[in-house]
Amino acid sequence: MFRLPPINAWSSALIAALIGFGGTIALVVQAMRTLGASVEQTGSAVTALCLGIAVAGAMISLRLRMPVVLAWSTPGAALLAATAPGLSWPVAVGCFLAAALLMVGLGAIPALGRIAERIPASVASAMLAGVLLPFCLGLFRVGTGDPALVALLVGVFVIARQRAPLYALLLVLVAGFILTLARGDVAHLPSGPIFGALLPIWPQFDAQTILSVGVPLFLVTLVSQNLPGIVVLRTAGYVPPAGKLIAGTGMMSVLMAPFGAHAVNLAAITAAICTNDDAHPDRDRRWVVGVIYAGFYLLLALFSPALVRLFLALPPEVIAALTGVALIPALTGAIDAMLSAADERDAAILTFLATGSGLAAFGLGSAFWGLLVGFVALAAKRWLRNARREA
Repeated sequence: MFRLPPINAWSSALIAALIGFGGTIALVVQAMRTLGASVEQTGSAVTALCLGIAVAGAMISLRLRMPVVLAWSTPGAALLAATAPGLSWPVAVGCFLAAALLMVGLGAIPALGRIAERIPASVASAMLAGVLLPFCLGLFRVGTGDPALVALLVGVFVIARQRAPLYALLLVLVAGFILTLARGDVAHLPSGPIFGALLPIWPQFDAQTILSVGVPLFLVTLVSQNLPGIVVLRTAGYVPPAGKLIAGTGMMSVLMAPFGAHAVNLAAITAAICTNDDAHPDRDRRWVVGVIYAGFYLLLALFSPALVRLFLALPPEVIAALTGVALIPALTGAIDAMLSAADERDAAILTFLATGSGLAAFGLGSAFWGLLVGFVALAAKRWLRNARREA
């Protein structure tokens, strides 16, 4: 017989959806605008992301009978927002599609999966930390002109991280909105549709841009989203088929990329909310939480253009400050991971500095050069070590 899920299943799914969407939507909007998307194309991108999360999450949860919670790639959005302005939207969509195809190949071909497992987590995490650092520093640069805003957001963040860590980013977002509304700083909302619409763009593939943006997007999504998401499911007592999950989310990214979705992937932090005993007492029926979560994202997809225009009406300083606060936990995790292996710290630090510097040469961005510096440093260290042993 059909049984209604308990109330805590609904509340856990709702909280996870609100935190996942509200905590980082400002960053996604900023990233798409940096890449040259119009207001309508940004709305299409967010609609496609929410729709991909909803459809793939519900299908996989039903198929595997486990609460598979999906999200967009927050580190990937940070990487895209750090891209030098001037990239055309079709070329950006080509990068999204290339990164998604790499993810499908990784999940579908075991040999590629074994290669991916050999990517040093310290170097990949260092690249992510270097990408995130300028955004977090930007939070305090805003304080030069608006110290009250920065003081409020940082104060709410510090207190909430101690008292209600799961809701910290959501509370920061609410505080930022309240202060902006109280000051009357919200601009007139741009005109546009209320309900979600998908606007297809024919992708253009540029080899330099794919190397500079697409490959790093694939790597940060793999290391910072998909792999931790699999660990969360295993911690909750499930046995997730890693290859199928990575290939499945990658395929949904392929389908949604032409509409502007940069990456649909496994969630980590919000997944923990939906996979523990508090979400549903029966682990065998906890998959319904993943389906409910997907339903909430379907609603977000329905109204995503209106939500995008709401964020576009905020002053750029507020968007920059909210983005900086939202990325502090991700930066903390990345720095911790990049320093975890003592014998790889030199390479990790070099990667972090090269990426954070904003280095750009030969049409390739700092994320590519950061990875290259890190890999070369590791290879040189291992070659010298082996030469010393042979001597």
